[in-house]
Amino acid sequence: MNNPRPFRLDNAAAFIDQSLGISDWVFIDQTQVNIFGEVTRWRTPGHCDPDYARTTPYGGTLIHGFHVLGLLSHFYKDAGCWPEDGANPLNYGLDKVRILKPVVIGDGVRLRSHMSLLAATSKPNGDALLKVCHQVEAQGQPGFAVYAEYLTYWHRLKAA
Repeated sequence: MNNPRPFRLDNAAAFIDQSLGISDWVFIDQTQVNIFGEVTRWRTPGHCDPDYARTTPYGGTLIHGFHVLGLLSHFYKDAGCWPEDGANPLNYGLDKVRILKPVVIGDGVRLRSHMSLLAATSKPNGDALLKVCHQVEAQGQPGFAVYAEYLTYWHRLKAA
């Protein structure tokens, strides 16, 4: 985080348009993609059948776009972007989302997210709705693979 002040719900507006952080790399392999396909009932050959996928223009299986989106909460916490005075975050949804390019799994792929704060809306009792921009990169690929504006409703941490 570029700002030396701690990131809190009560000062979040001061962080708008600033980087919040970059997550560590997350390794995704074919087994995880297959499990995601089973759980979501979208076990299609382009995602889960390496033999078939080698015959496609991509040359290999692809990670599901929704699988990448499912990692946003992990990226957020992993990068230490949680507000110090925030508790019990709730997924409030997504605004603009774009899958910018397919991500081939191959022998596995590493993903990470670059996060910045787009908006902070005060709510009752010191709570806040934060809109965080996630730009997800796949190691070894130029540019970003996914752009997502992730909304999280934060409750203010109650003093002990």
